[in-house]
Amino acid sequence: MQLRAPAVPLINVDPFFNVWSRTDRLTDSHTVHWTGSEQIINGLATIDGVTYRFMGAKEDVEPLPQTDLSITALSTTYTFRGAGVELTVIFTSPRLLTDLEVCAQPLSYMEVLARPTDREEHSVNIRVEVSEQICLDHIGQYKVSTKAVSGSAFSGVRMGSRKQPLLDAVGDNRRIDYGYFYLAVSDGMVGAFNRPEIRDKENFDTTYVFAEGPVDDSLLFVFAYDNVQALNYFGTPVKAYWTKYARSITTLINKAVLSYPLVACQCDEFSDMLFTDATRAGGEKYAELLELAYRQSIAAHQLALDPDGNLLFVSKECFSGGFAATVDVSYPSIPLYLLYCPELVHGMMRPIYKYATSGVWPFDFAPHDAGVFPAVTGQRYSEGIKPENQMPVEECGNMLIMEGTSALALGNADFAMEHIDLLRTWATYLEKHGDDPANQLCTDDFAGHLAHNCNLSLKAVFGLYSLGLVLQLAGQTKEAASYFEKARRMARNWPDRARNEDGSYRLAYDRPGTFSMKYNMVWDRLFESGLFEEKLIRAETQSNIRRFNPYGMPLDNRKNYTKSDWLVWTATLCPDRADFEAFIAPLWEAYNRSDSRVPLTDWYDTITARQIGFQNRTVQGGLFIKLLQYKKLLALENHEELGDMEA
Repeated sequence: MQLRAPAVPLINVDPFFNVWSRTDRLTDSHTVHWTGSEQIINGLATIDGVTYRFMGAKEDVEPLPQTDLSITALSTTYTFRGAGVELTVIFTSPRLLTDLEVCAQPLSYMEVLARPTDREEHSVNIRVEVSEQICLDHIGQYKVSTKAVSGSAFSGVRMGSRKQPLLDAVGDNRRIDYGYFYLAVSDGMVGAFNRPEIRDKENFDTTYVFAEGPVDDSLLFVFAYDNVQALNYFGTPVKAYWTKYARSITTLINKAVLSYPLVACQCDEFSDMLFTDATRAGGEKYAELLELAYRQSIAAHQLALDPDGNLLFVSKECFSGGFAATVDVSYPSIPLYLLYCPELVHGMMRPIYKYATSGVWPFDFAPHDAGVFPAVTGQRYSEGIKPENQMPVEECGNMLIMEGTSALALGNADFAMEHIDLLRTWATYLEKHGDDPANQLCTDDFAGHLAHNCNLSLKAVFGLYSLGLVLQLAGQTKEAASYFEKARRMARNWPDRARNEDGSYRLAYDRPGTFSMKYNMVWDRLFESGLFEEKLIRAETQSNIRRFNPYGMPLDNRKNYTKSDWLVWTATLCPDRADFEAFIAPLWEAYNRSDSRVPLTDWYDTITARQIGFQNRTVQGGLFIKLLQYKKLLALENHEELGDMEA
């Protein structure tokens, strides 16, 4: 990877178990949780009796010189050289969307390989130390306990809070303070110790667990976390999805150690496939953006089972309120999941359907969210059902498009038809209010309320069209045709009201001379629906290129900031690959040069490349939309039949 990652992914499992390095060299800083709070993991290599550090900023130990860093979709590899040895350290978080059993495992691997560089034999011992911060919101919050554990293939140690306030860590800038962290090694010994430390001018007797062993050819470490309870699902604690396959976390760790060679091979094959496909779709810079976005998007979700055993895939709206299952966060993230596991889109939607039909939600439009992570207990945005900051057109359109796209990707509308009455209600709302939206918020709510929003109106168009797709797949062709026609009629009304004199299109119908990203129009390309003329789309994309600042196109004319997901969606409207590559090159450069050393932010300044807000959000799954278009998973095969229906 040529891209200098703003932050480097190390352990990426879920919103609580999520560790990064925010420096180019692994020894230049302590490792951190995605929120930026320290979660110290020290890596020490003793070579011929002399100890060096390869991970962490432990000041009393000399660093082993780092010579290389490479990042793929599923692995991060560091290379170090010194004392006659080359050390290769491979972090793999096996978030294989093509295999949910593997993807759901709450663990990450660290494999260490050593080889001589001077033709001499060397003794190499590796030690990993993990601070109590990994299982607390902050250092010293509670006393922790440790316990040795083992399996036929590993030695391990468990660490967790003595208090165990299950599911109480509700909020945005929070770390887990319940459940148990596990550190395991394939061949070696484990233990725990206390180390006096000073943090924020306070003295702490900090507990660490460690695992260590000799490296002959390689040595495998496993970092795992058992949350005990995954979510508060409308008052019922529910388990993580992995419990469907394993009776205990130690059983799972043992299986993971034994299966590592196979899983590592699968991860490498998947990463290679993703990079090759993405390069063909949009160039190497685009492929590198996807490599960095992949683990981040998945690990900002919790994969769980509802009380009936159905799959849940609940996002945390990281550094954006901490909301759970936010519809307008799920919507931009879906391209990644439509590509590799469309059932996860259904897992995103289940909490919204449950809440919308609970009797608590009073509106005829879709909710914004279903709680604050990990409490999935009902909408919290806009104080729940307070009317002022709802997003009616936005969320109705999002839910309908998510249903239409997932139905197409799976080839059936079974899931959507379970909720068809609610979908019809939301479509009716779009018919009444989507053609010229009133003064309301859209997903870009940080920009404030806006009436007559041209891009929001496009979402209504494709929301209606998506319900037509659902009904068509369900065999209800007559009703499907009526929704296709409603979408086509609304689309016909759009251009004359939105057009500027120069042929570009406005931010709002009543604001001539303005501009905005029309990212919702991307579905015209992916559905191959033909709702908008090609010359209109070309005129808009050419005008977009004229708006560029050094680090990309602003979201609209009001500010210089942009959104990475919407930038790539807008780029996907470009008629050829060269224009697409020109569109996303500034995004690549923004991440490559930004001094905001955080997991990919999706909201940054196009003049300075600095983060405005948000980080580690699931919406980076939206960067996969060009690859989704390249794969053509959503294009209708029966255009002639559709034309006959509309006629």
